[in-house]
Amino acid sequence: MIEPDLQPGVTVVIRAFDDVPQHCFRVDEVHEDCVTGTATTGPLAGHYGEPSIGLILRVVDPA
Repeated sequence: MIEPDLQPGVTVVIRAFDDVPQHCFRVDEVHEDCVTGTATTGPLAGHYGEPSIGLILRVVDPA
């Protein structure tokens, strides 16, 4: 089940993975297994991504 607060326009925290540290991510679209959007902090800031929903730690800025 997808958390009700997880919707387009929110900012979430993505957990660290591989060589990428924990960072914030602005959600554009929510899909069954991933979200799409743009990293807002960290080394990937400004870059588009499609992280798995399993990488989301929490919603930090509700829409």
